[in-house]
Amino acid sequence: MDTLFMNNTDVEVLLLCFPHEPDSCLQTTRFFVIRVAMYFLTLTTILMTVFGNLLVIITISHFKQFHLPTNFIVLSLAFVDFMLGCLVMPFSMVRWVEGCWFLGDLLCQIHSSLDMTLSVASILHLCLVSIDRYMAITDPLGYKAKVTNGNVIVCIAIIWIFSCMFSFGIVFSKINIDGLDEQMLNSCVGNCALIFNKEWGVIAPLLNFYIPGAIMTCLYLKIFYVAKKQARLISDRTTTLTSVETKKHISDQRERKAAKTLGIVMGVFLLCWLPFFLTTVSDPFLNFSTPLEVFDALVWFGYFNSMFNPLIYGFFYPRFQKAFKIIIVRYLFHLKNSNNLVLQ
Repeated sequence: MDTLFMNNTDVEVLLLCFPHEPDSCLQTTRFFVIRVAMYFLTLTTILMTVFGNLLVIITISHFKQFHLPTNFIVLSLAFVDFMLGCLVMPFSMVRWVEGCWFLGDLLCQIHSSLDMTLSVASILHLCLVSIDRYMAITDPLGYKAKVTNGNVIVCIAIIWIFSCMFSFGIVFSKINIDGLDEQMLNSCVGNCALIFNKEWGVIAPLLNFYIPGAIMTCLYLKIFYVAKKQARLISDRTTTLTSVETKKHISDQRERKAAKTLGIVMGVFLLCWLPFFLTTVSDPFLNFSTPLEVFDALVWFGYFNSMFNPLIYGFFYPRFQKAFKIIIVRYLFHLKNSNNLVLQ
């Protein structure tokens, strides 16, 4: 009987994140096949996110044809996703699969702050892209004078500074957990969950997701309305166009296609992150009844957005697609026939 008791105790100890800590969190138990599948899925997501966004960064940096205000925003957005894949997702992978955080409270706070910073920066970049496309479509004559590389760089810097100050300020000041008791926080050793009280569970998503998302949706609806109207005008005037007008209309068509592509980027972002933010808002009012496993799954569903962005450029943006091909064929594989590829 004593032997059986000791064996059961040993099994229980093995399931703790930190066996020698009396207040350790329990480690998540999974079948071996499920663990392997989870590691395979998350590692694939991380690798595609890192290398896909690195390809976007190299492409925009390398080709002078891409040195335009809109593409500088896309470049910064790709850098956000690249950093997410390098600095945040690997640690989130271990935390989700193992059910434990092994790196201590300080690194947990830094990880949570970086995670929030990059998520906030992503949606604000996409909001900036929607404003840029709105101005390009609705005011094409004044666009180049108002939207310069310098102005865009200043806007990008403001986004980065705000995202860092907002995220690190909330996490390290612990204002997001003010008023919550120990039971709600689940503050055992090995836990690293970012929890919001009722106030900040509403304020943070409202400022960083719902308001920018509403702005983007309104702007893109206006963009698509104007683009559709211009397409009808072009169709009516096709037979009477001069060569100069033809070039201008081709340029307009490219602008509309770029706006459509970036609209797809925005739509995918909202689709990936909406379930997480809906849960973040509702969970404090439901006495934190959402299981941590569900939260982690929704976070990874949001991370998929950072993987999808480069794929969207490759499939829906012909110039990016051709540039990707040149980078891969000429510089990665050093094929002799790569000189036949020219980016126009």
